[in-house]
Amino acid sequence: QVQLVESGGGLVQAGGSMRLSCAASGSTSRIIKMGWSRQAPGKQRELVAFNTNGGTTNYADFAKGRFTISRDSAKNTMYLQMNSLQPEDTAVYYCDAITINGLTYRAQGTQVTVSS
Repeated sequence: QVQLVESGGGLVQAGGSMRLSCAASGSTSRIIKMGWSRQAPGKQRELVAFNTNGGTTNYADFAKGRFTISRDSAKNTMYLQMNSLQPEDTAVYYCDAITINGLTYRAQGTQVTVSS
């Protein structure tokens, strides 16, 4: 089992920045990939970015150049630095972890609201 706890989120003005954190515990040695996804009201959940243990990082087009995903292995924590936030970035952001045996774990989600 892997437990994920998010922190960060809240309200920010357009053009501002915010950092989300996701702390993993439990069977963290089984994690091979971690990422962020988001779901805006009335829309489907979409990938924001992911990072593999092998060092592969991938961003959705809307995140490229504005968002940065990073991981601190010593702390079992993943971050999402979001800059130049826009109202369309308003969504619930989720931290996801995929294990070597194919299981996906998801955190409870944190609301990010960008005001215009």
